Amino acid sequence: MTPRLSQQHSLEPIYQAFLSELSSTGFSGEVETGYGARMTQAVDNSVYQFVPQGILYPKSHEDVAQVLTLANQAKFDDINISARGGCTGTNGQSLNFGLILDLSKYLTQVLEINPQEGWVRVEAGVVKDALNDALRPHDFFFSPDLSTSNRATIGGMINTDASGAGSLVYGKTSDHVIELKGVLANGQAINTAKVSKDNFEAQYQGGALELSQSVAQLSLEHRHEIEQRFPKLNRFLTGYDLKNVWDDELQSFDLGRILSGSEGTLAIITEAKLNLTPLPAKRCLVTVSYDSFESALRHAPQLVQANATAVETIDSKVLGLAKQDIIWHKVQSLIDAADKAEMDGLNMVEFAGTEQQVQQRVDSLVSELSGGGHGVLGFKVCQQAQSIKTIYAMRKKAVGLLGAAKGTRKPIAFAEDTAVPPEHLADYIMEFRALLDDAKLEYGMFGHVDAGVLHVRPALDMCDPDDEKLLRELSDKVAALTRKYGGLMWGEHGKGVRGEYGPDVFGDELFQVLRQVKALFDPNNRLNPGKLVTPANDSSELISIDAQKRGKFDRQIPIQVKNDFIDAMNCNGNGLCFDYNHYSPMCPSFKVSGDRAQSPKGRATLMREWLRQLSEAGVDASQLSEQADASWLEKFKNSRNKDKEYDFSHQVMDSMRTCLACKACTSQCPVKVDVPKFRSEFIELYYKRYLRPAKDYLVAGIEDALPLMERMPRLVNFASQNRLSQLIVKKSLGYVDAPALSYPTLKQQLSGHPALGYDLASLQSIPAEERQDYILIVQDPFNSFYDAQVVARAVLLCELLGFKPVLLPYKPNGKPMHIKGFLKRFAATAKSNADFLNQLGQLNMPLVGVDPALVLTYRDEYRQVLGDARGDFEVHTLQDWLFSNLERLPQVEAANSTYHLFSHCTESTALPQSFGQWQAIFERLGAQLEFKNLGCCGMAGTYGHETANLDNSTKLYNMSWQQAMDELDHDKILVSGYSCRSQVKRMAKTKVKHPLEALLELIS
Repeated sequence: MTPRLSQQHSLEPIYQAFLSELSSTGFSGEVETGYGARMTQAVDNSVYQFVPQGILYPKSHEDVAQVLTLANQAKFDDINISARGGCTGTNGQSLNFGLILDLSKYLTQVLEINPQEGWVRVEAGVVKDALNDALRPHDFFFSPDLSTSNRATIGGMINTDASGAGSLVYGKTSDHVIELKGVLANGQAINTAKVSKDNFEAQYQGGALELSQSVAQLSLEHRHEIEQRFPKLNRFLTGYDLKNVWDDELQSFDLGRILSGSEGTLAIITEAKLNLTPLPAKRCLVTVSYDSFESALRHAPQLVQANATAVETIDSKVLGLAKQDIIWHKVQSLIDAADKAEMDGLNMVEFAGTEQQVQQRVDSLVSELSGGGHGVLGFKVCQQAQSIKTIYAMRKKAVGLLGAAKGTRKPIAFAEDTAVPPEHLADYIMEFRALLDDAKLEYGMFGHVDAGVLHVRPALDMCDPDDEKLLRELSDKVAALTRKYGGLMWGEHGKGVRGEYGPDVFGDELFQVLRQVKALFDPNNRLNPGKLVTPANDSSELISIDAQKRGKFDRQIPIQVKNDFIDAMNCNGNGLCFDYNHYSPMCPSFKVSGDRAQSPKGRATLMREWLRQLSEAGVDASQLSEQADASWLEKFKNSRNKDKEYDFSHQVMDSMRTCLACKACTSQCPVKVDVPKFRSEFIELYYKRYLRPAKDYLVAGIEDALPLMERMPRLVNFASQNRLSQLIVKKSLGYVDAPALSYPTLKQQLSGHPALGYDLASLQSIPAEERQDYILIVQDPFNSFYDAQVVARAVLLCELLGFKPVLLPYKPNGKPMHIKGFLKRFAATAKSNADFLNQLGQLNMPLVGVDPALVLTYRDEYRQVLGDARGDFEVHTLQDWLFSNLERLPQVEAANSTYHLFSHCTESTALPQSFGQWQAIFERLGAQLEFKNLGCCGMAGTYGHETANLDNSTKLYNMSWQQAMDELDHDKILVSGYSCRSQVKRMAKTKVKHPLEALLELIS
């Protein structure tokens, strides 16, 4: 949104020429050169921000070969390329100023599973957890267990030689690589496999043969130095694993060991054949709580000696943040002493194996722990698979949780995966903590104590130049500290920009050997240049730890603007929103598109850049909306570029437009990035420049129009439901499948009922001693006017429980206005409603709403726009109120009925206790309730009714809801959200019940 196209937006001429020529080579993949797409690939989970020249999404191995073959031409000598997978790098591993080859979008196939021989062949873009989903029916799994397993790709794991929990037993990724298929810098294919020392020609030909023989010779010539210099660690990440290319007897050679851990600097890996691990017959996890983190660390070696498969640790900082997160709701009961303030450390001890092995080892550990000592406060044994999964979910969320720390200083990655011999870990950590304490920094620690790996993220403000200098000082000191204890600064997450410490670790002689390896594979330094090493006889330099950081961009945004848009600023790039799982609620728009710009991380990145560009143009975005005077608005409008192609705001809008505003990110994201909030703020500003579409006014005004429409429901339905009018609305407004108004209307269904006719004055006149018998039902626009039977039955249910229900006068909630960015109108609606509900709240009569998304709007969005002026009224969800009045429900003998509750995204993520409440209510009435964990249904309010979203809406429904609907008895399916029921009615041509309708059946 700058007055004219700035240089950073345009492509360098050589890249323009390259991409133009690539289109004529038969490359079948996608090419993205828009600044927005490039910005979303400019960041990972590190402090760095490198804006690339373009993004390529190859669809095959051949596509990758075509890219590198073309780049090998002399005229494209200055082209450089980096492969990318799950965007989870913590040290800029795959960031690049040239081209990004993103293999995660299309190279996602599990090609072959051979359970008889115990191997699998996959494409590089397959997500690790998705691979294990495919292997599970065969009783195998791919065992390296990293915390980012729900978005990390196999190609990324190979390139960083990733490992994780249980690495003493399961090893690293390279330990499981049988063969690799890839493309060299010159475009030639390479296939690696283990060969005998006398038979290289059996596997390699041509250039690949020469490469393998040269690497073999180099590693033999420098064998003594390699043995002396390579750290004696379980995690011996070097970049190029010269130590293990030969077996211990020097009889067989495996070039794949060089590519594993090479971070894309030697070749682009497209496929892998991997060995598999049988699923253990039994798993058990023992959580041990301690009075201090040091106690947990000192005790860890004894836990390892108990033949544990894995021993993980968490300090008090991470535990404290977990207690503030949605995850604590599930994990608290699985940790003894979880409620004790003195619990400052936690070890998680896993055992896996046969039933007998696991039971014996657990019994032995329990006996030892029962004796006390070692600072142990308590312990719990978790036998259930789901409980173990839940505890590990908290551990895997640790990185993201640290990002939720308050203040401008945020925990950041730069020394977060150090490794030392396990016997030195406790002493090393105590010295590390002293180093951070001397710098007066906040930090949290967790890690794999069995392998000597520590994860720590000191809190720094990268917008502060002094803190950026401190990062360099600390980085140097930590690197020296790891060498003092015989360890490495990069023990798990790859090296990335930390290559400059290589000579200190390996010495000049061995470091030059590593450079020779680079020169053999990539003499022109085209593949991920500046990482690990530069080629021998090449004058280019490694990328420095002082390289361009995100803070350089963010510090250009005024402080007040950053505070006003704190949700976008706080995104730390952990990428949990890239979760591959269709059954996960976050983030539906990314799941259906695979476009990283259509994710919370992508949207936050684009929003930050948009705010930076506004600041660059002299526009203060903190003067957001209704407070802006005419001169500010004029300046704001004039700051746009008149040429739509280059107005960055359009690229931001393209990203925001696909958001379903489901709010799953607000609770599922570890740092609580609230996309619907800053999305609405952006949309409001965007339409101060550009003309709004008519459908936005239709959606935002529907709540006000509904009472008028209700007066003539049959006429409105006739006008809206016939094909001709639907076609007109579709063509003119881009709106489809408008639901029919309820008939009889809610007022007609409750005609003559005592619940009607109340206003504020009549409620205030009720004597105080009688008010405990009343329940106030807050209407919402969707149920009251489109599914009136549900509201009428809510009235009936309240009566059956002995209450006097009151149907409050209908008042617009405002959520549609908020979604469409009519923030001024929304604020006015919220203020009017809040004033009314606060007066009702003083009457000590519970307020209850039927639709969870609308109820949560009163809690969240109202507080966002009103602040303290919202007041302290509380509107309860139906299940919350019923649960608090459980004794009012009749206690019924088991009815032999099982219902299935389908998850509503907003409800299940923002109110994780909901299912437990519903389950207790149904059990009281003698019925079983099973929670069906599904992804998004694809409707999300009015999203699914917009023509532009219809394809995505349908795809989202088909991802998880369609199969569930096909498998279950529709009469036993319960759906609490109106929009979800509406989507089922549209897609499955059937009507499903709200849970309260099933309750009435059970009671009757």
